[in-house]
Amino acid sequence: MRLCFFVILTFVTLGPAAAQAPSFLSVQRIVLLRCAPCHRPGEAAPFSLLTYEDIARRAGFIKKVISEGYMPPWKADDHYRAFANDRALAPEEREAILRWVDAGAPAAASPGGVAPFFPGTAYTRPPDLTLKIDSPYLVPGDDAERFIVFKLPYELPADRNVEAVELYCNNRKIIHHINYGFYAVPDTAVSIFGGSPYIDGDRPGSQQREYDVLKRNFTYYTGWIPGASAESYPPGFGWTLPRRGVVLLTVHYTALGADEHSIVGVNLFFTPKPIHREVKIISLGSGGVGEELITPPLLLLAGRVDTFRLQVKTQEDQSLLYVWPHMHYLGKEFTAWAETPSGDTIPLVHIPRWDFRWQELYRFKHPVRLPAGSVVHVTGVYDNTADNPFNPSSPPRLVLSTGNMTSRDEMMTLMLIYVGAEEGDEKIVL
Repeated sequence: MRLCFFVILTFVTLGPAAAQAPSFLSVQRIVLLRCAPCHRPGEAAPFSLLTYEDIARRAGFIKKVISEGYMPPWKADDHYRAFANDRALAPEEREAILRWVDAGAPAAASPGGVAPFFPGTAYTRPPDLTLKIDSPYLVPGDDAERFIVFKLPYELPADRNVEAVELYCNNRKIIHHINYGFYAVPDTAVSIFGGSPYIDGDRPGSQQREYDVLKRNFTYYTGWIPGASAESYPPGFGWTLPRRGVVLLTVHYTALGADEHSIVGVNLFFTPKPIHREVKIISLGSGGVGEELITPPLLLLAGRVDTFRLQVKTQEDQSLLYVWPHMHYLGKEFTAWAETPSGDTIPLVHIPRWDFRWQELYRFKHPVRLPAGSVVHVTGVYDNTADNPFNPSSPPRLVLSTGNMTSRDEMMTLMLIYVGAEEGDEKIVL
């Protein structure tokens, strides 16, 4: 993952006692890399970790959570498959922070400079275009989940090539997930402005027809889940945003106990370079391809731990850039792998201890080649017992996989972000 900050180190001469502990500047660099993408203003974490004061006042707490391995949150099994955007601490990074805390969290001996994060983005530069709703949406605090579809029309002078995309949001804490689809509207006689700016997904009414018409020319589809970072592509990879169209944001708001205001949208990052490799996405399992093939059907009986499986055969040669596993609160373990026509097994992702609060678009270190005819296997283990501390129902109840996809229902989904395979893809560094 390309980093969203730059670090300037100032080297100083330290005395014998101070030499035993790493400098604050070296500790700050680790924190900026591993922690601050979430622990900064406007992001999901409850406090910022950008400055010496931010970090030093919580030194004891930081020591506790990194000693226990609770933070930074990284749920993938690195022994099964290592990823490029792994934010877990390396042993030497953990040791450096602990020695700095144990030394009394000394400040830098001389000032150093750290360029700030770009406001409102986790990418390496400010966005070229931000599309967002015109006014804040009031999410009532009535303890009810909501599905709202927002319409973001736009017109540009020309098509633009996209090298990265991410969620724009003022309050990630109230969102279960967001999917955003990009749709071309080439007929200038058709107005894309005006009309209702959103529809209630649970009560679509007559507005649904307008939104269905807008979906005729699909361009790209992606989204955001808790913990996810910006989605970006290597040079020459990407997709084309049509010069005229709409973005439809399907937002799943969590149940709230107090009113909140939400502003959502997308940040788009353009590249002047031509796109030679079109990035695509396919969703397997719940709400996607092969949902009916989940065995047994995704029905979770109360008081049980059950395992469900899915097998889907690929139809084209693919080079995978990202995998995006998804379950809800009852998820316990998620595993995905592929078996090629020649019998080779390709590990994709393993989440041994699923945690709905921390998910990710897992980016491979190099594109992973799946020949046409490979079978993608997905296995999900679900814990619908009273022993599951994340079970939203007490006592446990029967849970289904339904079209509503509320967090109290369940899903078993694997999304693959990929390009058509070419020779040498495995040498590309992501």
